[in-house]
Amino acid sequence: MLILGIESSCDETAASVVRDHTEVLSNVIASQVEEHKLYGGVVPEIASRRHCENILWVVQKALDEAHVTLEELDGIAVTYAPGLIGALLVGVNFAKGLALAANKPLVPVHHIAGHIAANYIAHPELKPPYLCLVVSGGHSHIVEVLSYTEFRVVGRTRDDAAGECFDKCARAMGFPYPGGVHIDKAAQKGDPGAFTLPRPKIAGNEYDFSFSGLKTAVINLLHNTQQKGETLDHNDLAACVQKTISDVVTEHTMRAAVDLGYNTIAVAGGVSANSGVRKAMTAMCEKKGFSLHLPPLSLCGDNAAMIACAGSYNFDAGIRADAGLNAYATMSLEENVPENP
Repeated sequence: MLILGIESSCDETAASVVRDHTEVLSNVIASQVEEHKLYGGVVPEIASRRHCENILWVVQKALDEAHVTLEELDGIAVTYAPGLIGALLVGVNFAKGLALAANKPLVPVHHIAGHIAANYIAHPELKPPYLCLVVSGGHSHIVEVLSYTEFRVVGRTRDDAAGECFDKCARAMGFPYPGGVHIDKAAQKGDPGAFTLPRPKIAGNEYDFSFSGLKTAVINLLHNTQQKGETLDHNDLAACVQKTISDVVTEHTMRAAVDLGYNTIAVAGGVSANSGVRKAMTAMCEKKGFSLHLPPLSLCGDNAAMIACAGSYNFDAGIRADAGLNAYATMSLEENVPENP
């Protein structure tokens, strides 16, 4: 089975061909990071325009590198939610046109389901059910992966996502966009015990996250230090931010695993590339005797191989979309199958 995956939910235009769920034949990504760095974050209008410029050659290159023709494909998978609506629409409309022209089934993929599927590429032995921590710039979820296409979210962020908190703290410290990687580098040279930062607990669901208080505490600490004319070691602060976020996501995931009876854990999303998160999750899983699956760094960020992989499982499950498929800026992971108008 050959599936072409298309991803355009944020600022990466990506296309990939995957064979039999997990064999990646090509994985092409056109990144816009350098352009958005000028503005300190992703500018949605610019992202949409670049997707329009890049998507044709990116898809063609993915097919060429895989040595596959449109006629040989079994289906075309595309991210339809969640993400920047203008960016998503570029990928969705291109995929609809391509599927119509090639007379191939169109397969809708939820972006978070794609991140979860990245672990199947790296770890073909991983099979549901298991518990997955999904941490990225826009999402912080603890997910019960019931099957390859069925999910139950048991924990989620109430405000800022983990990656969003990393980026906002980094910006306050003067690091360039994207800030998470710079905090990770600075943290290697800092003292994680130099500052005491808040670790909010959420009433009503002990698995949920809240990182807005941490972000505010970091900004206030920086402002107060500046107003006093004092200096603050950014390496120490970066180390404290990283340790706090890593400890919180690990503690919540482990609590959910124990309560719900899971001993197989996976981590997915852009923040799964963070060394602090990987180290904390590895140490805690080793302590508890849990099996841990981490995606390689190349599959942590947005890419189309994960969309093609998730799409192949949707294809097997008979999940299809027609020309009425729309894009959605927000959509719960449990609503994995869109309703066509």
